[in-house]
Amino acid sequence: MAMGTRTSEQAPLWIAASDLPKSPGHPFYMRLSAVLDAHDFDRFVEDLCSGFYAPVMGRPSLAPGRYFRLLLIGYFEGLDAERGIAWRATDSLAVRSFLRLALDEAAPDHSTISRTRRLIDLETHRAVFTWVQVRLVEAGLLKGKTVAIDATTLEANAALRSIVRRDSGESYQAFLTALAQASGIDTPTREDLARLDRKRKKKTSNTDWTHPGDPEAKVAKMKDGRTHLAHKAEHAVDLETGAMVAVTLQGADAGDTATIIETAIAATEQIEDAQADVTEPQTLDEIIADKGYHSNQTMVDLDAVGLRSYIAEPDRGRRDWSQAPEAQAPVYGNRRRIRGPRGRRLLRRRGELIERSFAHLYDTGGMRRTHLRGHTNILKRLLIHAGGFNLGLLMRALLGAGTPRGLQDRGGRAVAALLYLIHIVHEPLTVKVASGCSIPASPIGFAVCRFLSTPSETKRRCNQREKSKKQIVYSELPSVAVLIDPRSEVANRAYDSVILGRHCVSRPVLIDQKDRRRWRSPLG
Repeated sequence: MAMGTRTSEQAPLWIAASDLPKSPGHPFYMRLSAVLDAHDFDRFVEDLCSGFYAPVMGRPSLAPGRYFRLLLIGYFEGLDAERGIAWRATDSLAVRSFLRLALDEAAPDHSTISRTRRLIDLETHRAVFTWVQVRLVEAGLLKGKTVAIDATTLEANAALRSIVRRDSGESYQAFLTALAQASGIDTPTREDLARLDRKRKKKTSNTDWTHPGDPEAKVAKMKDGRTHLAHKAEHAVDLETGAMVAVTLQGADAGDTATIIETAIAATEQIEDAQADVTEPQTLDEIIADKGYHSNQTMVDLDAVGLRSYIAEPDRGRRDWSQAPEAQAPVYGNRRRIRGPRGRRLLRRRGELIERSFAHLYDTGGMRRTHLRGHTNILKRLLIHAGGFNLGLLMRALLGAGTPRGLQDRGGRAVAALLYLIHIVHEPLTVKVASGCSIPASPIGFAVCRFLSTPSETKRRCNQREKSKKQIVYSELPSVAVLIDPRSEVANRAYDSVILGRHCVSRPVLIDQKDRRRWRSPLG
């Protein structure tokens, strides 16, 4: 093979279309585009947006179908700003194929995306979100009977140092300077102002301060403990399937008990719209939430509209119902439900699915910090982000992965699991058996148990069992899985912990030895 050399800096004037580089396309985006095309997504959004464009003539614009595909790219690629979306559309041939950009067609600029977002109203974005929910209903991935509600904070596109007083318009630094001069410091330095600010008891209040560029951003404490201007996003998630039912946006200073009714109404409307073509639609019957949403008025309101509540109740001591007798029956009914086995199960599942939606939309989805101002603009992005999350559920049912990165990692995870199993099989086995639990076995001839805790947690549990005079065997080295031949004597004996060489299994799965086929392997 001859070595290639650099010949010329001048690019050719004419290039044949057949000579241009072509992308085979990303498997995820190809399948997603096929799903959208099968239900005529582009024609649907064009009909929705026809009223926002000139009927006869005008300047060339960004097609509505391409605009919403760009926002979906923002979710699947984890891009927070529209500049990043525009750059990704220019950089990737696979994304260009998903956007249906021709070889001689330039990707839209970020200013074009922003202008189109301001042009198309909020209700149209909500209609696109509902269109995705209709696809989930057709696939059986949206039920709507049991819905969990929770909220999180989003960092606003506004600096805390830029806030001004509502009454006088005075900046925060000018306010501190006046306080320092009143205390006897004629020419305060930045250190003096910072020291004075730290000593004040009540520094900022949303009733006294606002941001001139984004008045809807409120001063709030973030999840990591920082104080920042923020917004509050509230999710309603289907507990049977994990699908997003509704998303609302409020000020970060609004309490949970003041916003749950708005989110519950939005969830009810979305479920009705998504099941408009279903002969026997399922209505919203149950609301699950944490203790931050519990109040007498919330219980009364939910009971008045016929919704069963499973809302965790904070410890308020002995209650006096003389001032609110109408709330006694709803509160006691909610307390009875959350103490039952189904109520505890629903509350556990609420934490799992709600936090999953927060992680996908705001952490990996890139919307934890907003780059837009105003609730209307932010909610437009949130609705399409939530639509991308629901499309991810549909893609997971079709491909086994809900994002392009998830599809890319499947091969690596399979190879790693295979290599680890080969390593375990070829390693010498040393087995110690104690009494306590039965060992699970699969029909294919192996028993597989997943390591469920860290070494310190395992040792802590072992010490607790030693205090109760139960025999236990534990190891300091963690592991992922062990394999045991079920035909051996070990497979039919009870044990607390099995050590195979340096591999330890803690808390094995309890199973009836008479029906081993009911056990499902943790590895897949």
